[in-house]
This record gives sequence, C-alpha cells and structure tokens, in this order.
Amino acid sequence: MYPLVRELAVDGIPVTVTCRVLNLARQPYYRWLADPVTDSEWREAHLANALFDAHRDDPEFGYRFLADEARAEGHVFADRTAWKLCSANGWFSVFGKKKGRKKIPPGVPAYDDLVRRDFTATAPNLLWLVDITEHWTDEGKLYACVIKDVFANKIVGYALDSRMKARLAVAALEVAVARRGDVAGCIVHADRGSQFRSRKFHQGLLRHGMVGSMGQVGSAADNAAMESFFALLQKNVLNRRRWTTREQLRIAIITWIERTYHRRRRQAALGRLTPIEYELIMTTPASQAA
Repeated sequence: MYPLVRELAVDGIPVTVTCRVLNLARQPYYRWLADPVTDSEWREAHLANALFDAHRDDPEFGYRFLADEARAEGHVFADRTAWKLCSANGWFSVFGKKKGRKKIPPGVPAYDDLVRRDFTATAPNLLWLVDITEHWTDEGKLYACVIKDVFANKIVGYALDSRMKARLAVAALEVAVARRGDVAGCIVHADRGSQFRSRKFHQGLLRHGMVGSMGQVGSAADNAAMESFFALLQKNVLNRRRWTTREQLRIAIITWIERTYHRRRRQAALGRLTPIEYELIMTTPASQAA
C-alpha cells in the first residue's frame, strides 16, 4: 500500500489523510519512503505470488511446472529464479524426494567368504549357516533367524520376533551356543545383512571364539544350503494356511523343526537318516576314540 500513498501524495493528497483512510501508521511509511522497495524486489514479490498461487492449485507440480504457470501469466524470468523462490518458501512437490534420514554409523566390515559354497563339515560345530526369513500373519510379520550345522543339517539355534533387529540374530546365536557347548573356532557363515554386520553380532562371535564368514552381495548361492531349508519351511509350514497370530505361527515353526525336520524327515544327503540319527551315529565313534 505504501506506493499508493506515495502516488496520492504526488497528486496533492496529504499523507496524513491517506494513512487515516487506509488505516496505516505513518512512521512505517516514512521508513519505507527512506528505503523503498526496488523495482527488482517488486517484480520478485509478484513472481512469488504467482508461484504460490500455482503451487496452491497444483501441489504436485515441481518448480519447473510452477515456472511455466507463472510465465503463462506474463512473468519473464529464468528457471533458476523460480527454484530459488520455491526453495526459500518450501514450495516443493508432494511427490518430491523425501528428506534423507539421519545417517546411521556403519556396522563392522563384512567378513571374507571362508566357505566358497562348500557346505560340508567333517564334525559338528565346524561350520554353521545363519539367515533370516519372514512371513505375514494377521497381526503383522514374524521374523525367524535360524542357524544350521552343516555336518548333520541340524538346526542348532533359532529365534523368532516381530522385529528384524540385530538382537534377533544375537538371540539365535546364544541359543545355539547354549545347546552345543564348545564352539570355539566354529565358522558362522551368513549373507551381508545388517543384522549379521552389527556390532552386537560381531561381539557375540568374539565372545565365543567363533569366526565370521559372509558371501557376496546379492548372491543367494553363497548361502544356498540355508536357502534350501527355508524353502522346506515355506512349503511345509508358512504357506500351508493363513496365520491369525504370530504366536500360532511361532508354535508351528518350532513344532515342525523339533518334531518333523529333526526326527522324522529323512535326508538323502545323510544316507536316508534324520539329522538326529545321523549326528548320533557319526559322532559316537569319534567320542569313543577320544
């Protein structure tokens, strides 16, 4: 309104009268008169209004589309000017890129691949495989971290939870160690998931004198023996029915592992023996020799 007051003053209308009619204070007007808005600032303000109106009408438009709308109204400017005004005022497309999350400190470096797809062992507790699978229930996902000893394909440890955190892998590791006893020197092979690269899992391996191993990124074959077990679990448990609660699915997984997989499902690789039978038979001579 101040330019209007100035124009009326040039035409002979006193500033006092104009300010009284327009309900304006005179002191701010005189301060503006001493340091008036430049022509470029005036044009920029009108351009900002045009960009804002276009953004309000079409929030999905980015600054280039908003610039096109403003040019259609007669404004002349560069795309860089539109970007500057939109960024300063936060007029971003609703479909634009989300702000980056706070960076999380990286985990420990990935281990070397000590297995090289050779999933065999001459005795228990020499090579373990670990991985995580998930399945939906009506309550949400249930995650299962499972550890397998390749000597007899026996599941030596597992943990189930509603969240896939590092503590899930650590819990499975602690269960396996508690069951197997002396595990120093055992190689624990995994993919390069963040749970297995976490400091907590790394510290768990060090605490028990175990050695970490990891396959290459995006190579399922580097942990194929574990993937084959999950395929069996998927076929025999996970996909058999719709699961209402996580507890139902948890009980079903544990029951299948302990009752069916370990004690009833005979494997050709084990000479048509179950994992329990094979380990019992093959470790007895070694125990007697010792």
